[in-house]
Amino acid sequence: MKFTDGYWQLRPGVSVLRPGTVESIEPDERGFTVFAPTGQITGRGDTLNRPVVTVRFFSPAPGVVGVTIAHHTGGLPREPHFGLTTDDAHPVTVDVTGLSASLTTGDLTARVALVDGWRVEFLHGDRLVTASTGRSIGVVTDAEGRRHVHERLALGVGETVYGLGERFGPFVKNGQTVDIWNADGGTASEQAYKNVPFYLSSAGYGVFVDHPEHVSFEVGSEVVT
Repeated sequence: MKFTDGYWQLRPGVSVLRPGTVESIEPDERGFTVFAPTGQITGRGDTLNRPVVTVRFFSPAPGVVGVTIAHHTGGLPREPHFGLTTDDAHPVTVDVTGLSASLTTGDLTARVALVDGWRVEFLHGDRLVTASTGRSIGVVTDAEGRRHVHERLALGVGETVYGLGERFGPFVKNGQTVDIWNADGGTASEQAYKNVPFYLSSAGYGVFVDHPEHVSFEVGSEVVT
């Protein structure tokens, strides 16, 4: 689902809240939670009517980093849900300094900048595989008043994306919009019977969206880098 009109403008009726910078962090043995106001906090007055984006980093299994993005939490659990195999006993390293917070599991590290705006780097060893930057996270309200959350992970030059379940279009998903919603639309169309919110990148990582409702992937189609 496209929210933008070009790169700078939003579509009519759309509003977006974005994390400005990290205001505070709560580490624990298995990860950390980041609180990011949707604007700069320079004084007490800036805390009034200033929504906060809450982002949790954890590791559900060795070599896997989990990320949850929330504006309001609570309520009943969403059903149905994916039955995921997790391992809460595997080694996890959490390191917080004045400049960054990092979570390492196996060879994978998520590193969050604590100063100078929003930036999250995902590294395999010392190699950067993807990143979440200043315009990546958005808490969106559309023209009909519906709420959405988006995350925009960076693609490298020449990087290609594969997967997303049963599809009838090109094998490489770059340039496509893929809606994850099972439908009896027949073959040879943009609809599919077996959609899976998981993709693999030629850069050597995979992304799974653990959300049972409608998920839309813009693979280099809304922003091309």
